[in-house]
Amino acid sequence: MQTNDFNLLTKLTEIYDQKFIADCLNDTGIDQWSREKINRWVNGKRKEKFSSEETEALRRLLPEEKNNQNYDFTFIDLFAGIGGIRKAFEEIGGKCILTSEWNSYAVKTYKANYFNDSDHIFNEDIRDITLSSDDRTSEKTAYNNIDKMVPDHDVLLAGFPCQPFSIAGVSKKNALGIAHGFECKTQGTLFFDVARILATKKPKAFLLENVKNLKSHDKGKTFKIIMETLNELGYWIADAEIEQGGKDHKIIDAQNFLPQHRERIVLVGFRKDLNVHEGFSLKNIQSFFPQKVLSFGNLLEPDEKVDEKYILTPKLWEYLWNYAKKHKEKGNGFGFGLVSQASITRTLSARYYKDGSEILIDRGFDIQKGFHHKENMKKRPRRLTPRECARLMGFERPGESDFKIPVSDTQAYKQFGNSVVVPVFRSVAELMKPYIMKAKQ
Repeated sequence: MQTNDFNLLTKLTEIYDQKFIADCLNDTGIDQWSREKINRWVNGKRKEKFSSEETEALRRLLPEEKNNQNYDFTFIDLFAGIGGIRKAFEEIGGKCILTSEWNSYAVKTYKANYFNDSDHIFNEDIRDITLSSDDRTSEKTAYNNIDKMVPDHDVLLAGFPCQPFSIAGVSKKNALGIAHGFECKTQGTLFFDVARILATKKPKAFLLENVKNLKSHDKGKTFKIIMETLNELGYWIADAEIEQGGKDHKIIDAQNFLPQHRERIVLVGFRKDLNVHEGFSLKNIQSFFPQKVLSFGNLLEPDEKVDEKYILTPKLWEYLWNYAKKHKEKGNGFGFGLVSQASITRTLSARYYKDGSEILIDRGFDIQKGFHHKENMKKRPRRLTPRECARLMGFERPGESDFKIPVSDTQAYKQFGNSVVVPVFRSVAELMKPYIMKAKQ
């Protein structure tokens, strides 16, 4: 029993701080717990055990166990963040069998919300799998390690960072008359690690996500090399023929699903040799648009229930006001984004924790009354709460609070700002599923 209790506690300390766990236990009224008492147990300096009531309270802090036998396909989740893409693919019948995410705070949120059975592998640094951090490692050794560490899977998911590619290595190999492929062209970037896994495991399909500016990054060189690499690896890429300037179906705006203008580029690929891709296009995502998009006001907590800490301080509000005024006078578009109940917001960014300036909720401030008017200053705008960010990103619906946020507000804002809008990727997953199933057959 003590072993089971200790294992439960160990899982929880990967997600929550010890004081939070102690407070949760104390809420049961069974025994007195403290951070120090838990810390001594974790470090093997004493042994404790939980009552049945305490065990039940702690288990509620963990994601609910699912019947993982009833799944349609498997996938791996690379650069996983807080699992927005995973959530989308799980909801249409996929099972995650490997996760890779290096940010320790994102890992806490991920583990708080997604059940992982004994078959699931959790990896922090993808380079531990691909061995890409050591130039002395041979390609053969790297591929053998990938084959050993990454289970066979149907779909690869990755929201990799946008980085420039160096052409120095390519030029050198050209001069020496040595053939080169993606290994040479993409080395030194995290896309290289994705490419190595695709080359080794050859999943039936992939979905890659990035910012819209990936297409123009480094004057288009980055995107060109990515597309060439995916083609070299034997994949057909959806809507690849779309060039700069035209309507690119690979760029999807979240405002078709939720009230946030957020454009992301989505690369979907299927193995050419399976010949299942005919008829697939991301333009068909329109068939999954909701008939009515929720209004921004639907996502908000009642104002009276929102902690005052989310209201801008008078000093910060005055600074943002004067900053916007100065740039407006210069003809620049810089400034804050004041939003109402019916607004489509700007893109929630990872820097939202700094001042919240891109999405400030209007609480009735009236400049006509004068900036420092006493009653007017009580109506200063406020930031979104992390819970409202969860709804704006589609991790939960209005009125729900089932997505666990075990980190500070600062970390939560960074995590939601770096994540994806879940309904967008659920729709892409729905679009992909018939082709994935055909590939499995």
